[in-house]
Amino acid sequence: MSNEPENTTPEKWVNLEDIAVHLSMSEDTVRTWVKEGKLPFYRAGKRYKFKISEVDAWVREGKI
Repeated sequence: MSNEPENTTPEKWVNLEDIAVHLSMSEDTVRTWVKEGKLPFYRAGKRYKFKISEVDAWVREGKI
């Protein structure tokens, strides 16, 4: 018997445009938060990448 969850599909990465839509914010606002180090993000070359679960946790913590 395994202790792993049955559905272990990796979480999909989203781009800046997608996270702006998810948060109902402008892309410029998201870009500003990234540059200020407020929003959890990763770099893939010149592109910003986000995990929705991390951004949602950030919002729940009241950081928005």
